[in-house]
Amino acid sequence: MPLSVAIQMDPIEKIDIKGDSTFALALEGQKRGHTLFYYGPRDLTLADGAVMARAAPLSVRAVEGDHFTLGARAIQELGRFDVVLMRQDPPFDMAYITATHILERLQPGTLVVNDPAAVRNAPEKLFVTLFRDLMPPTLVTSDHEAIKAFRATHKDIVLKPLYGNGGAGVFRVKADDENLGALLEMFTQFYREPVIAQAYVPEVRKGDKRIILIDGEVAGAINRIPAKGEARSNMHVGGKPEPTELSKREKEICAALGPELRARGLVFAGIDVIGGCLTEINVTSPTGIVEVKRFGGPDGAALIWDAIERRIKTQSSR
Repeated sequence: MPLSVAIQMDPIEKIDIKGDSTFALALEGQKRGHTLFYYGPRDLTLADGAVMARAAPLSVRAVEGDHFTLGARAIQELGRFDVVLMRQDPPFDMAYITATHILERLQPGTLVVNDPAAVRNAPEKLFVTLFRDLMPPTLVTSDHEAIKAFRATHKDIVLKPLYGNGGAGVFRVKADDENLGALLEMFTQFYREPVIAQAYVPEVRKGDKRIILIDGEVAGAINRIPAKGEARSNMHVGGKPEPTELSKREKEICAALGPELRARGLVFAGIDVIGGCLTEINVTSPTGIVEVKRFGGPDGAALIWDAIERRIKTQSSR
């Protein structure tokens, strides 16, 4: 069933095709005969109620340094497309939120993946707090005294910006660390939003698991080992991926999350689990499907397109 697909993403010329999930989705969509168009978030327009984008026809190929061809850009009415993939990276700021409001106008006629209203209402580090029994102790606040009291209770904590990504701005603060006050001043200076504090989970030295869920079902996982001297395991900052299996506890976490993700239209999600504790639910622009496949796991791009095509078929039959 050939589909017309518009991909809203960051500059395609800058992506690393060896690990980029959006590129993997584009390759698989093209393989299935879907027609691809490309545009950036700043190309999006709302005109008299119609959602438009200055988009270009896109073809892709797995050749480093020569991985795409764009046709002539032209104004496209996105309501005429079958699918829009919202795949630009955070920051999850007002520009991102505005894009979700605009793309929400396309539904139900055009399927937006992930559902823009659900993305807007499920920022990674807040959505996860709905599952408190699965998490490490967590505090979300701008109150410096509350954060200091949280550290006094838990001794070893992690501080991170509420809407950051890729491990940026994440700090481990031990009980005797004299930099807490300075860090809180820095957070206040650079971020208007509250800070998130979590009890440090020592098992992170054994890895931070990224588990892929597609339409609420487990579709593979990788374990990310922090680099020596680094508290963060994100691959952006040197984390090393390795193959892994899911523990009983991790399967229970996925079983608890799956129905909620599926009901919200969050087709592609990546959750982070450390030592049996859920730390984040990534829905804005999840990654990890390329690494999972590389280590012999399922083909996440194919499974995502299977899920999209099922939803289109169900939508068309109504």
